Amino acid sequence: MVGATSEPVNPTPRPADPSPSPSAALATDRAPASGKPLLSVVIPCYNEVATIASLIERVRQAPVASMQIIVVDDGSSDGTRELLEGLKADDLTILFHPQNQGKGAALATGFSAAIGEITIVQDADLEYDPIDYPLVIGPIQQGRADVVFGSRFQGGAPHRVVYFWHRLGNGFLTLLSNMFTDLNLSDMETCYKAFRTEIIQSIPICEKRFGFEPEITAKVAKKNWRIYEVGISYYGRTYDEGKKIGWRDGVRAIWCILKYNLWA
Repeated sequence: MVGATSEPVNPTPRPADPSPSPSAALATDRAPASGKPLLSVVIPCYNEVATIASLIERVRQAPVASMQIIVVDDGSSDGTRELLEGLKADDLTILFHPQNQGKGAALATGFSAAIGEITIVQDADLEYDPIDYPLVIGPIQQGRADVVFGSRFQGGAPHRVVYFWHRLGNGFLTLLSNMFTDLNLSDMETCYKAFRTEIIQSIPICEKRFGFEPEITAKVAKKNWRIYEVGISYYGRTYDEGKKIGWRDGVRAIWCILKYNLWA
């Protein structure tokens, strides 16, 4: 893996939020006294040449006082790597895996590079909107939470209507996970998970692929950290549009729920 930091460029100006929510105002206004970024955004990326540049710009426009953006290219072969090699900015750290290892492996690499007070996971597609960052990190900033899950199935934000069987599968996996963790989450498999950075950096990540979600849920539950959940928007993709997760990942998730709650 190779880290790329670069000469500064002028980032796209952030548009003003005409009517920020209380959590948005908190996220926008407070920069850490430590001089560290408030938020590290970790973006695992595999063959997302069509969306990664737009996603990075959306992250930059999120109403957060200061950010470190970490992109981990996980062995892309569609031109994503070459595109990322051409991006240079002070706020952008790009790391490369020479071969595809999986989302969990890319996240472990990204977490190790995080220097912000809070770390959040951001998929490289456009299914999750960075405008929701203040909602997700708000409970941590307010000192109420150590970990926050952004639920696609709560709240009044827009949700694209996609696959019935995926929704049923997500519900089953969340229910099974809750039975072992004794949590009452509505969306264990969500991408948007935010952590106090020292917490996520203290947890060894074993799962290389999408098993990261049940693994990390089991591990934070066992530590009795304060976990919150907030409703977020969701703009799901179809498989024609590039969605990657499949039924085999669902089977693996069941195994991970059992493994990390009972034996690991």
